[in-house]
Amino acid sequence: MAAEQRLKGTSKSKDPSGLLISVIRTLSTSDDAHDREIEKRRLQEAYDHCDHELDDKIVQHYTELTSAIKTYNSITERIDTSRCKIAQVRENLLSCKSLLHCKRDELRKLWVEGVEHKHVLALLADIESIRQVRHQMDQAMASKRYLHATDILVDAVDCLTNRLAQVEGLSDLSLELQNRKMKLHLVLIEELNRHLYIRSTSCVGPSSFQPLGTNSSTGHGLDVDGSRKSDGDVPARKIGDELDLWHVREEEEGDPEESSVVFMAVLVRALMKLRKVPEAVKAIKENFEKEMQQIVRRSTTQVADGAFQHGKNTTLEDQPCLLLGLMELLFVKFRCVAAAHATVLSYLKQASSLNTPSYIHESTATANTRLYDMADVWAKIQAVLQLMLSDYLDVKNVRASGSEATAQLAYPSSSEDISAYFARKRPSRQRPPLFKFESSSHAMSMSTYLREQRQELYSRSGELRGGADDTLMEGGTVQFVCKPRPRNITLIFRPLTRFMREIEAATNEGDNKQCSLREFLTQYIKNIFLNQVLVDINKEIEAVTKMSDPFKMLAGSETLKNLCVCRPLLQSTVVLEKSVQDLMNLMHDLSTYKEQFLHMMCVKLQEYRAMVLATYRNIVTMPSEERLVISASWAKDDDIARLLKSLPSWNQLSQAKQARPRRDEGECEEEYTRAVNAKESEVLTGNLWEQAIPEQAILQDCSELKSLANLHESLEWLASRLRTYFVGLLSEQGKELPNEQATVNEQITQTLTGLARDFQEMADRCLLVLHLEVRVHCFYYLIPLAKQGNYAIVANVESMDYDPLVVKLNKDITAMEEVMSSNLQPHKFHYIFEGLGHLIASILINGAQHFKRISESGIKKMCRNIFVLQQNLTNITMSREADLDIARQYYEMLYTTPDELLHVLVDQGIRYSELDYTNALALLHRSQPGTGDPATQNVRMQRLKEILREQNAIKQAARDKKITTV
Repeated sequence: MAAEQRLKGTSKSKDPSGLLISVIRTLSTSDDAHDREIEKRRLQEAYDHCDHELDDKIVQHYTELTSAIKTYNSITERIDTSRCKIAQVRENLLSCKSLLHCKRDELRKLWVEGVEHKHVLALLADIESIRQVRHQMDQAMASKRYLHATDILVDAVDCLTNRLAQVEGLSDLSLELQNRKMKLHLVLIEELNRHLYIRSTSCVGPSSFQPLGTNSSTGHGLDVDGSRKSDGDVPARKIGDELDLWHVREEEEGDPEESSVVFMAVLVRALMKLRKVPEAVKAIKENFEKEMQQIVRRSTTQVADGAFQHGKNTTLEDQPCLLLGLMELLFVKFRCVAAAHATVLSYLKQASSLNTPSYIHESTATANTRLYDMADVWAKIQAVLQLMLSDYLDVKNVRASGSEATAQLAYPSSSEDISAYFARKRPSRQRPPLFKFESSSHAMSMSTYLREQRQELYSRSGELRGGADDTLMEGGTVQFVCKPRPRNITLIFRPLTRFMREIEAATNEGDNKQCSLREFLTQYIKNIFLNQVLVDINKEIEAVTKMSDPFKMLAGSETLKNLCVCRPLLQSTVVLEKSVQDLMNLMHDLSTYKEQFLHMMCVKLQEYRAMVLATYRNIVTMPSEERLVISASWAKDDDIARLLKSLPSWNQLSQAKQARPRRDEGECEEEYTRAVNAKESEVLTGNLWEQAIPEQAILQDCSELKSLANLHESLEWLASRLRTYFVGLLSEQGKELPNEQATVNEQITQTLTGLARDFQEMADRCLLVLHLEVRVHCFYYLIPLAKQGNYAIVANVESMDYDPLVVKLNKDITAMEEVMSSNLQPHKFHYIFEGLGHLIASILINGAQHFKRISESGIKKMCRNIFVLQQNLTNITMSREADLDIARQYYEMLYTTPDELLHVLVDQGIRYSELDYTNALALLHRSQPGTGDPATQNVRMQRLKEILREQNAIKQAARDKKITTV
């Protein structure tokens, strides 16, 4: 058993030699033959089992085993054959060696001849290939495969100058190829310029102002770099992508200009092989400005023809917006050109730094050549834009006009002859040309033909091909899309500012350093444009102010209609407001110079305020004295003006379109109106009743009242417009961007707001003067009527006609009504004449105390005076003027006796003040003899006061009861 286990253990061993050694050890250590027999049987069984498995494996893998045996047999046979051949070759070599030793000189001669024949065949092959160079190069140049053409030409010239240099029959061909090599770089440079300036901008039109790098289609199958879009899944490369110049290859099929990036890389690689990179750099530098100007000309033609195609057949003055479109178009094109230059510049840097192989070794001039940089490109772009802006902004003529104006103000030096300075100078005239052909039939037809050709070109291809025809201008002169003028800067300032920021960002300008275009624009605006704006504004304002009577010149009806104004305005005010609006528009367009325009506005408004003050003082100053008329002196007094503005009538004026101020619910409309008018009448009567009013203290000329009315309307309208402007200015100031707009000085803003407030106060003062002037006229005529009039008249003895002073007052009121109605707005007209009836009634009632006596005929005459005044005021105010009815009833009350007056007061109640009843009773005592001695009159006076107290108490109780009920 132990042996069996050892056998099993050893059978599991992987090493056959180990198994055999184990069996041998077992047999050698066993003493019993039986054990050895058992072990032998077991080994026999194991061998039988192995044979059986081997047979099974052979059966299963018979085919593989047969194939392996056959392969082994074939290999064995080939090895034997090879051994035989090697032995034979060895024998042959030994025999050849022996033979060579015998024929050494003859073999050397044959070898030399063979080498010579091979060299001749190579030369013949080179000559044959050289003969095909011209045809191959023409084909390559026709298909624009310039790199292939360069390789062919360089190899051919190298072959002719080296291996085929002794072939005299190829001298003409060598000279021709040398000439082609000398001219090939010119073609390459021309193609490079075409892609830099024409192909890169060909996809940009007047209607597609898209920045570089956008993926939007232009409608003509072109990408933004000017290359045609690929039909496959791989998009065409865009300008700005960099390629490895050394590994760039030309496609054998397809359009070689499909991608401008690859094509320009091919051109630079070809120039590098021709060793003409320095010449290419020099040519690019020399063509900067010319090509940029060509872009400007082509863009101008595109914009002009685009406007013509869209039917804009107006004059140049009507198309300033086309300049904005032209500038936007140029900005996009210049961005494309700059991106193309950046790509070419990267290729040129690679060309100067590449370690080329020996057969394309660069000259040392290439490495030492100073390449241009993007700052040079942007500098030329700025220079071209400066020239263009100088033309469109009319810098030359503006400077000339400015220098002429300065020359007119110049004085001769002390060394010059003064007589020569004042001597009459002959005006210099430029002789006009004798003939002009721009309007001839030939010129017109040629211009039309060229325009139609360009339109057909655009409509057919949608792409500007470039060439001589594209630069043709109408009439052979420079074409403009709008009239050159300084105001064109307002349209293009904002996009130009954004473009200048792009330039400064691209050229890495510091915070304190500006690009040249910005410096040019800043100098132009500060030194030319601002002065020109000031000159234009001064001309417009002086045209309406530098005249004999500027504040009587009114704006035309068409102007008022456009302004939506219903009352006349001063022409000077309209022109000033137009100038202010113009400055506000300039502030919006040229936001960086907002403070300068505000300063101009402040100066002009201050000058106009001084003119208005001078005109106002000329109107309201007495002719013979340096004093103001009464109405103006009252309006100037702060206390009186504040009191008048605190009255409800002024509040109603300021709230003309709103509801009246709230009043007590128990108070009727008539009582409220009388209460409103009574306050003003009380103030005026208390101040004017006792003083004598001279004739020069009132404004008798209606033209002066008209001037005040026009001045009021104009100043109020101006103040309203200024407030609107300044409120918008203050609201925009909080939204300003620091990079785009300049901050506004707070002091200037406060000054302008104060000027608007001053104009409003001056307008209010003019209205107060008109309001007071009508009332001063009433005092001027009615106070003498009461103090100097004789109303103790006898019927049929003295005249019963209207009092002459009343007739004059009616005439003045009618004249003032005609002036005010046509020059003031209705609510202001209503403010001036509202309460005038109450004032006249108050003056007439208070005048009763100054009558010495009054008769019944005098009462009738006074009633007639009151009636004619009431009729006139009714026609003016279109209301009954019930206050004059009360005045007439007051004088009709004088028909009674003193005792009857007391009975009437008890029966009818209180209708007048205590002073009015006292004056009436005293007048009755003076007018009716036999009414009693002074003691009796005093008793009546005491009785009058008692009745008034009783009636006031009854009236107050009734009012309280009514309020309690409500």
